[in-house]
Amino acid sequence: MEDEQTIQSGGSIETSALQAPAFQALTIGIPFCVFKLLFGVLCIRMGRGDGATLVILGAAVVIWASADLVMNVLSAAFDLAGRTSPVEFCTIAQVGRLIGRPRVFLAIDTLVSFSIICAVLWSGWIAHLSPNESLLWYAATTLNLISISLVALSAELHRMD
Repeated sequence: MEDEQTIQSGGSIETSALQAPAFQALTIGIPFCVFKLLFGVLCIRMGRGDGATLVILGAAVVIWASADLVMNVLSAAFDLAGRTSPVEFCTIAQVGRLIGRPRVFLAIDTLVSFSIICAVLWSGWIAHLSPNESLLWYAATTLNLISISLVALSAELHRMD
């Protein structure tokens, strides 16, 4: 409601666009899915041989990331169609919806996603990505970081008004 009032009163249309579910899904949610998917693939790759636990973890992460990817695409599609999405951006937030706290659980998913990014970087596993997988990682990183910067810049400009 506040976003509609801001737009109607001649306020910042870009602020509401940056907060739209489609923007968030495309620039934050889907990149997080890419990080999770590639982490799952790396777990499977690193667990081949004698690391059955890593292979099982990797397969579970790939399934989890795939479900989150579908949820983000649905959220973006519903938003672009002008409708409210029946699902959250990710499975963890969907669990949070069941107890009335989806945003808290979305924040937990964000923490888990950033932890996965750090684990891949600090473990050195990033060197085990194929060239195409590396391009996906770089694209997801670029999209995610630039969108975070745009949201922060917009918030600061909005605060100056």
